[in-house]
Amino acid sequence: MRVSDFDFELPDERIALRPVNPRDAAKLLVVRPDRLDDRIFHELPSLLRPGDVLVFNKTKVIPAALTGNRIGRGEATPRIEALLHQRLDGSRWKAFAKPGKRLAVGDKIRFGAEGRVCLLGVLDATVEEKGEGGEITLAFDFHGPILDEAIAALGDMPLPPYIAGKRERDDQDRADYQTIYAEEEGAVAAPTAGLHFTSGLMKTLQEIGIKEEFITLHVGAGTFLPVKAEDTAEHRMHSEWGEVPADVVDRLKEAKAKGGRIIPVGTTSLRLLESAARSGELKPFRDTTDIFITPGYRFRVADLLITNFHLPRSTLFMLVSAFAGLERMKSAYAHAIQESYRFYSYGDASLLFPAPS
Repeated sequence: MRVSDFDFELPDERIALRPVNPRDAAKLLVVRPDRLDDRIFHELPSLLRPGDVLVFNKTKVIPAALTGNRIGRGEATPRIEALLHQRLDGSRWKAFAKPGKRLAVGDKIRFGAEGRVCLLGVLDATVEEKGEGGEITLAFDFHGPILDEAIAALGDMPLPPYIAGKRERDDQDRADYQTIYAEEEGAVAAPTAGLHFTSGLMKTLQEIGIKEEFITLHVGAGTFLPVKAEDTAEHRMHSEWGEVPADVVDRLKEAKAKGGRIIPVGTTSLRLLESAARSGELKPFRDTTDIFITPGYRFRVADLLITNFHLPRSTLFMLVSAFAGLERMKSAYAHAIQESYRFYSYGDASLLFPAPS
């Protein structure tokens, strides 16, 4: 399909720069094949039924946005921003650097050089490799838990470019850009549909018989990369690591056999579940996935989907269009824009029913 098929006009004022408070006060657009309903997220329990299963991504965002200076060349030291996006081993990370053109293999970057230091002092890294689009491989002087501690002290939450380009990151983002059930460290982007859940809402869901399961997909910064190809068949999807444990698979199969619906919370949960079912049957999964879902895909696990509102021409808008229908989603997004829904990571949510087969 043409990437231009997934384009739409979005006014800048619809991009949310902060979440609503409380989290479950966000708007919720219910998208059924025959109608749209404007609801509030805390009304979710009334839209589900006992036996349904919500599948959450329990990945935890690390403060992966680092700022420092290139050192050691004997000339003016440019300010370097590095967004870590893939851990390679105990001391090496792949990162997107800006400005990448000011770096060469062998250069050293000192993070914390702008007055922000951790108990360990500054954090130095060497540029080990350079790739395309500003991607570099950083070999840090620290290793293992000590490196993790330094990153946590010196880093900021890696807000998406459409937020970070409009305001400075701050300490509030450390709480706002994290789900309340985050557990497994490794993501550099939040599974944002989960940001709407509060402890009170989750308790209510449990009390009415809605089940919950937890899987892990470490969301990478590649989720923000634009689709530069003109045809979806030419787009190369980024890879992310995920795990669906065997006991979760068993319970999901049991729930489905009893008539329960499997409802991924976010596109990350959906992509991981569908990756685990690529053979045609849901199986335990522990690997990387680069699954790219576009219209025409046959969903094997997901029955409904909870998700936020996504960028034009993005792989995520392609995914929701595959699930609920392209024309239906264009109509839903036009409605959301007209009704002042808030878009993207800190924005409002939608509950999608599948398109008729």
